[in-house]
Amino acid sequence: MNKSSCFSTACLLLSLLAISSTARAEESYTRQQDVIYGRKYGTALTMDVFTPNEGANGAAIVLAISGGWVSNHDTIQPLFVAEYLKRGYTAFAVVHGSQPKFTIPECVADMNRAVRYIRSHAADFKIDPNRIGITGASAGGHLSLMLGTAGDNGDPNAKDPVDRASSRVQAVACFFPPTDFLNFGKPGVHSLGIEPEHRFKPPFDFHVQDPATKLFKPVDMETRVQICKDCSPAYHVSKDDAPTLIIHGDSDQLVPLQQSELIMEKFKEAGVPAELVVKKGGAHGWPTIISDTKTIADWFDKYLKPTATAQAAK
Repeated sequence: MNKSSCFSTACLLLSLLAISSTARAEESYTRQQDVIYGRKYGTALTMDVFTPNEGANGAAIVLAISGGWVSNHDTIQPLFVAEYLKRGYTAFAVVHGSQPKFTIPECVADMNRAVRYIRSHAADFKIDPNRIGITGASAGGHLSLMLGTAGDNGDPNAKDPVDRASSRVQAVACFFPPTDFLNFGKPGVHSLGIEPEHRFKPPFDFHVQDPATKLFKPVDMETRVQICKDCSPAYHVSKDDAPTLIIHGDSDQLVPLQQSELIMEKFKEAGVPAELVVKKGGAHGWPTIISDTKTIADWFDKYLKPTATAQAAK
């Protein structure tokens, strides 16, 4: 993965603001900034909540603010959620613990915590806790798929009531996500953050705490491979996963199209409703990408309406 290729929300999505001046969010929503959904190591984890002023449909869309597992509140823009707000969705733009300080497993844990918080506060947000979708691009797509394939039912014995709530989502729709770090681009090719050409290493800087000294030390190779496998959505696919849409360019040099094709095969084998939209000539992002949020919103319309959710629960 090439850091210079702008595998970051700041580079990818902020560029969309400049080239998509005609697609702007209307001021028909209420924005609540820096809602604290959790804390770790004394640091607050926050999200912005966008609520349509009229026509709310009761469903929620979680937006993973992440590119290269960099997450920054400053990159949240109403444009990102304009299409969802227009259709009545309440949108939650989630900022997770960012690299280089935090690693991929910690980012995944934060996103799980965010969905648990949203679900356990559904009444406050006036949403249906059983109608939650998630979206994101690149690393945000990866995190979306981790929720769609590996979200869990929560810990009924947890001290914090938020942690007792489920982190499962009812629909996923995302852009060009990494899905299998052990087969990246070709079968058997690893992307573990230690390869000489791998210039995107901080989120793969895995450490474990020594029980005797309490100091953190780098993991061994066996542990590194296992962590990367555990953080690969492709290994979590099962028949009860959320319906999933992926949009991916066939000229993507950063996250190969193979990553989406690979997980689509697994969804097909498991009987999970899934669709891959291939953008001809599309790289890791493209000038008209913001218009593709309509395709994503259509997917959410299909699977997050009350009748669709009720049927899926049977």
